[in-house]
Amino acid sequence: MTGIDIGIPQADRLEIAEGLKHLLADSYTLYLQTHFFHWNVTGLQFRELHLMFEEQYAELAVAVDDIAERIRTLDVVAPGTYKAFAELSSIKEVDEVPTAHAMVDILTKGHEQVVRTARQVLSKAQGADDESTAALVSDRMRVHEKTAWMLRATRK
Repeated sequence: MTGIDIGIPQADRLEIAEGLKHLLADSYTLYLQTHFFHWNVTGLQFRELHLMFEEQYAELAVAVDDIAERIRTLDVVAPGTYKAFAELSSIKEVDEVPTAHAMVDILTKGHEQVVRTARQVLSKAQGADDESTAALVSDRMRVHEKTAWMLRATRK
């Protein structure tokens, strides 16, 4: 680490960055899973789900960059390997191609997990008066909550 004085004590920065690493790993794993499902979805809802998954993975691609850059802003190295993401993520990978309905269920649970991870980071950020991280994480929560709702709505 280099000298940094942005008004957040080092211990708080490190704790927040650690939480952001988990959020990054969850988001990246969800990105990969969504992209995988986009490529392999079949069935009566093919077109709808194929396009929906594309919108979702495109949004996640931007999100992972934002999260990683926030980690770097806190002067911590952002993880960037599959191994690191697998160790940090709460979302487990899917090895086989599930049915379209199962894909929707899996992604819904993934987005809900990202919200739960984000809530933990938000609490740490708020406790350290880290408004920049809090704003980023709050925005991420809103996106994932809405996406989970939209996915759930396709199953009705």
